[in-house]
Amino acid sequence: MSSHQSKAPFPQRVDKALEDSFLREAVRKTQNKLRTGKATAETEMENWEDWRLRAEEIRRHTVENLDYYLDQFTIHVEQAGGQVHFADTSGDVLDVITGVIREKEAKSIIKSKSMVSEEVDLNRVVEEMGLEAVESDLGEYIVQLAEEAPSHIIIPAIHKSRKQVAELFSREAGEELPEETAALTRFARERMRQKFLEADIGVTGCNFGVAESGSVVLVSNEGNARLTTTLPKTHIVVMGMERIAPRWTDLDVLLTMLTRSATGQKITSYVTAITGPRREYDADGPEELHVIVVDNGRSDILGGEYQDVLHCIRCGACINVCPVYRQIGGHAYGGVYPGPIGAVLTPLLEGFDEWEELPYASSLCGACTDACPVRIPLHEYLLDLRADEVEEKRTPWAERLAFKGFGLATENPALFSAGAKGGRLAAGPFTDEEGMVKKGLGPLAEWMETRDFPAPARHSFREWWKKEGREGGD
Repeated sequence: MSSHQSKAPFPQRVDKALEDSFLREAVRKTQNKLRTGKATAETEMENWEDWRLRAEEIRRHTVENLDYYLDQFTIHVEQAGGQVHFADTSGDVLDVITGVIREKEAKSIIKSKSMVSEEVDLNRVVEEMGLEAVESDLGEYIVQLAEEAPSHIIIPAIHKSRKQVAELFSREAGEELPEETAALTRFARERMRQKFLEADIGVTGCNFGVAESGSVVLVSNEGNARLTTTLPKTHIVVMGMERIAPRWTDLDVLLTMLTRSATGQKITSYVTAITGPRREYDADGPEELHVIVVDNGRSDILGGEYQDVLHCIRCGACINVCPVYRQIGGHAYGGVYPGPIGAVLTPLLEGFDEWEELPYASSLCGACTDACPVRIPLHEYLLDLRADEVEEKRTPWAERLAFKGFGLATENPALFSAGAKGGRLAAGPFTDEEGMVKKGLGPLAEWMETRDFPAPARHSFREWWKKEGREGGD
């Protein structure tokens, strides 16, 4: 988990988000815009479900044969002159990167957006070495200056206002900058150009690695990825082990689904394919290419009931339709990956000890599963993770006792009938003139603060049937 993420308990993170009116409005507007773009793209393609099925098939085949395609990818990267490093843990990733830094005697690093580098907390480690690591993606740069983590997979600074950005940039510039967008982007361009020219090492993520050629494919809208991979003498790619496409024809399908699902675009501004370091006849490019294939808990998911979560192509479509994310934003989730995909993936990668609340951060509406371009059954996984927590007895003892009692009561008609009558009597003092329960006791009190609940009927169906139903009464 990034060191910039909040260590506060989940309820406190949620309360903080709910109190931030700008955050909630910004998230609402952005979600609406991205959802509309995706819906338009789906309509234009006409056979969207066929594309989803094809994308799911590609991802399933790839993950089921991951060892074969990783081997093929490695061979072709090395044939093109690159070096491949396999990292089992976040510590192994950092060992490789710090080793390259020391070998090259690097003083500065420029980065393009990489969620996996957030997983291993790369920026903090580099800074502790006395080096500068600068995020070149504009949104990432903003949250870096704010000492925060990204709050969305594709729009990291969704929660920041223009005024807040101006304050951050003014602090960095050492002078007050106007809040106008043109002035702020001009400052960012000038600052980034200097950092690109000074950087000894460029670090990027990897949207897809193409096994048949050993190519690394990056998708961006700002062009910063191309500068990050071109100007520094050394390029380090940090790639999740599952981010493989077997062939270029498969990549075509996955890119088609990625861009349309993320923003509704037919294609992003820049799709960059890198095959090895600079060759003799190349005008530019790095002298060395290091590709770090990261496990960090992914192999534990392989072969298990949650394997399909590794199909994720990081489009953010599930986040853009989630009603929970709509209210609390990304930081409330606490981990690197927010939204439904984070609520599933984070506990699987890091365990329940710190993340047992996340599977419950869902309304189980199923919108995330419907939106996913590779058909990951996210809402079913959330239910399964809840069941896992119950089996491990991670839920409160009072909750377990209550459900055990409920189970016993529903299995016994006499107890069920007695419980129904008791419920009617217990609800009486809390029921208003309109027949709605307005207040609750114990664990129901907080739940009832935002909900109205109809009071139990004066007579149950069983009682009515026994008295009148069999005789055809009203």
